[in-house]
Amino acid sequence: MAFRQQEALSLTKKTDQDFIFRSKLPDISIPNHLPLTEYVFQKFSGDGDGDSTTTCLIDSATGRTFTYADVQITLQRIAAGLHRLGIRHGDTVMLLLPNSPEFALSFLAVVHLGAVSTSANPLFTQTEIAKQAKASAAKMIITKSCYVHKLTNLRQLGVVIVCVDDKNDVVSLADGCVRFTDLTQADEAELPKPEISPEDTVSIPYSSGTTGLPKGVMISHKGLVTSIAQKVDGENPNLNFTRDDVIICFLPMFHTFTHSSLMLSAMRTGAAFLILPRFELNLVMKMVQKYKVTVVPMAPPVVLAFVKSPETEKYDLSSVRMMLSGSATLKKELEDAVRRKLPNAIFGQSYGMTEAGTVANSLAFAKHPFKTKSGSCGTVIRNAEMKVVDTITGASLPRNKSGEICIRGHQLMKGDIGFVDDDDEIFIVDRLKELIKFKGYQVAPAELEALLIFHPYIEDAAVVAMKDEVADEVPVAFVVRSKGSQLTEDDIKNYVNKQVVHYKRIKMVFFVKAIPKSASGKLLRKVLRAKL
Repeated sequence: MAFRQQEALSLTKKTDQDFIFRSKLPDISIPNHLPLTEYVFQKFSGDGDGDSTTTCLIDSATGRTFTYADVQITLQRIAAGLHRLGIRHGDTVMLLLPNSPEFALSFLAVVHLGAVSTSANPLFTQTEIAKQAKASAAKMIITKSCYVHKLTNLRQLGVVIVCVDDKNDVVSLADGCVRFTDLTQADEAELPKPEISPEDTVSIPYSSGTTGLPKGVMISHKGLVTSIAQKVDGENPNLNFTRDDVIICFLPMFHTFTHSSLMLSAMRTGAAFLILPRFELNLVMKMVQKYKVTVVPMAPPVVLAFVKSPETEKYDLSSVRMMLSGSATLKKELEDAVRRKLPNAIFGQSYGMTEAGTVANSLAFAKHPFKTKSGSCGTVIRNAEMKVVDTITGASLPRNKSGEICIRGHQLMKGDIGFVDDDDEIFIVDRLKELIKFKGYQVAPAELEALLIFHPYIEDAAVVAMKDEVADEVPVAFVVRSKGSQLTEDDIKNYVNKQVVHYKRIKMVFFVKAIPKSASGKLLRKVLRAKL
C-alpha cells in the first residue's frame, strides 16, 4: 500500500496558471547516454542477468528461431558487411521489407553501425518509394527481389540494392544486387568500433500522412532509448514485458510503433518476439495457440475483426495475459467487447505519435497495476509532462476539459484533442484537424464512428466533414454493410440521430466496399474527403 501511495504522490501541479499532468509512476534514471543497441542488449553483456541462450526472434513462416546470442552476433556481422559496402556513420539505409527476422536484424545492424534507418511500406509505388528515399538521402535499400523492379531509377542514381534471398529460391537475385547472406557472413572483427553520440539520428520514420503529406521525423539514440525506458524500465515498469513473454507481431514492422515501441521493448526485457508476415485472423489465433503467446499488440481494425468473428471460439487463447491496442483511438464500447471475449486478459491502450514516441500508456499493464477505465489510453508516460490547452486561446486547461494535447520531453507533440479526467487518465477525443465544425460546434468523427460500428448490420464505418453553405461543415458517413444486410441510408440516420444532439446528426450516408486505412490501422479520412 505504501508503495502505491508513493507512486501516486506526483500527479498534477499548477505553475504560472499551467495545469501540468504527470505519470502516477515516479520518474526513473534512464541510461540515455548509451547507443541504442548497447542499451537494448544491456542485460546480455557484462554483469547483466540476461540469458543469451533464450529465444529472441521466431519466424512463424519458416519456424526459424534466433537466440539473443544469435541476434547480437548476426547484427554485428551485417553491420560489418554494410561497412564493407561503404555505409558510414550518419548514412541512411532504407528497409523495404515485409515482416521478417531480416527486418529486425537489418534495423539493429544499421543503428549499431551508427547509420540511420528509414523504413517504408514494401507495397508503396515506385514514386512513393523514390520520394522517401530521396527525402531521407538513402544510400542503400535492403529489400526482396520481388520489389527490385520499383527501384530502377534509384539504382541508376547509385543507390546500393541488397536483396534478401527468397526462402524457396523461387525468385532469382536481380542483376546488380548484393545478397543479404553476403552481409550475414561478413567478419564482425573487421567492423571498427562505432563512435555514436546520444544526439545522433538513429531513425527517420515517416508520419502516416493521415491529415496531409507524410513527413520525416529525425529520432536520436537518446530519444529512442528514453522512449523504451519510459515503458519497460524501473522497479514498476509501465509496460510489464518479462523474459517469460512471447509477444506476437503481425502489425507492419515498417511502422515505428511496431519496431520501436514493441520489438525493441521486447528485446530490452528478454522476451521472445514472434513474427508473422501479415495479419490473418485465423493464422494469428493458430500461432497464439501453437506458441502459447502471452502478449498480443493490436490496432483497432484487428480488434474489430476479433470481436466480430465467431472463429475465436475454435482456438485455445488462454495463454494471452495482455492485449495492447495502439496506432489509433479505440472507443469504450469496443474495448468492453474484447474484455467479454477474453475476460482473463488485461486489455488497454497506449497513445503516441511518430513525432513524440509513446505519450501515454495504460497503467493496467504495470507490474503493480492500477485500476483503469475503458476508453482511456492511460496516463502520461513517466519522465514526461503534459498539458491540455484551449485550441483558440492557448490557455492551459484543468481536468475534464477537452483541448489540444502538448507533451514536454525531447520533442513537442502537437495535434490531438483530448482531456485528463479526475483520475489522471487521458481520453483522446479526436485529431485536431479532423474535428467537424458545425455552426461553431465541434463534432468528433470518432464518437459517431463508435456508434456506427456497433450497429449489428454495419461491418465498418468512417465519418468525415462535408462542406455546407449554411453550417460550414456537416458530418457524413461512409459505411460498409455486413454481408447480406439491406440497411438503408434512412435506417442509419435514424439509428445515429436519435442518440446524439442535433449538431452531431449524420446528414448523408455513402455505402462503400471498404474503409481506406493506413497499414497501421488509421482511418485515411483524407481519401474519403477527396471522394466528396
